[in-house]
Amino acid sequence: MKILVTGAGGFIGREVLRRLAAEQGTEVVAFDANLAGLVATPTLTLKTGDLADATARDAAIDAGVDAVIHLAAVPGGAAEADPALSQRVNIDATLDLFTAVARGGNRPRVVFSSTIAVYGDPLPPGGVDDATPLAPRMIYGAHKAMAEVMVATLSRRGAIDGLSLRLPGILARPRGSSGMKSAFMSNLFHALREGQPFVSPVSPLGTMWLMSVTQCAGNLVRAVLSADTARLPAGRAVALPAQRVTMRDLAAAVARATGAASGGVTYAPDAALEAGFAAHTPLATPAAEAAGFAHDGDVDTLVARALEVIARG
Repeated sequence: MKILVTGAGGFIGREVLRRLAAEQGTEVVAFDANLAGLVATPTLTLKTGDLADATARDAAIDAGVDAVIHLAAVPGGAAEADPALSQRVNIDATLDLFTAVARGGNRPRVVFSSTIAVYGDPLPPGGVDDATPLAPRMIYGAHKAMAEVMVATLSRRGAIDGLSLRLPGILARPRGSSGMKSAFMSNLFHALREGQPFVSPVSPLGTMWLMSVTQCAGNLVRAVLSADTARLPAGRAVALPAQRVTMRDLAAAVARATGAASGGVTYAPDAALEAGFAAHTPLATPAAEAAGFAHDGDVDTLVARALEVIARG
């Protein structure tokens, strides 16, 4: 199976490549604007380019692909700051990619990396489930929701066999600017791991849906290789199972794992940030679970996996 991974040089993309390298019978084409540090192998082809550049995109697709994991995107904070760029990449280039891979005529499996931002905020007090309507507030969430519609439409038309996975907070991203407003979740790990104090911009009881990048990559690989799309809702989109964790419990788990001082975390909540990223109500994901997707199991496992990826560098 020949699999195209867009955004392959990013945080999640590199973990997906690592997981796919362990799968027998897979040939991977890694496509991104920045593939620094990656090395081509007999089963890994590197293609550098901008997703919005038709020539570069077509070169990545080349003689055709059997499947796509589409991760490339302008992230939340950056999309909000530059809606035109978000539209160019998160809508126009994304739809062009779907159309281009469909032209091969082999009904490729297309896994689209969507986001829980499609639900908007505030979330329903009773929780979110497979029937919760979409109500995005951010440009990022709105553009992702639009792309989800095309995944479902092209699947109904028989052009692709697509599914959209709505990712929760993924931990722990590298230190530095990621263009994501939720970066504080990952910054907690870096600060405590290095013995530095951390000021949380959300309250101790702020709740978040979380998953390690290791588990996320596993779910994405399952989606492209073996997920039964017949078990998905008609819209072909599901929220991935995630653990609902308070900031206090996450900080305590990171402190336990790193040996950091228990008083190393203080709180200075930002009301707007908390409303958007730490007010997650209960989450029920029966359709995703029936299709074989899962979360990390418990917060300590999530934290251990996140720290392992940080240590790997």
